Amino acid sequence: MGFSKIIFVVVIGLVGWMVYKKFVADALKLAKANAAKRRETETGAIGTLVKDPATGEYRVKRPDEA
Repeated sequence: MGFSKIIFVVVIGLVGWMVYKKFVADALKLAKANAAKRRETETGAIGTLVKDPATGEYRVKRPDEA
């Protein structure tokens, strides 16, 4: 097995690992969003309120917020 083949296998392995980590992160994010949506449905809430630390006012949580 030549040196270039070893490098190729290592690069393929690293790319595979990065794709796997991205998949797991996306799956966790989706699971969190689904759990929040389910809680809102169970309680009949329209949205989740969060307090703005600067003004002290409450607002509806945006979908892109963690």
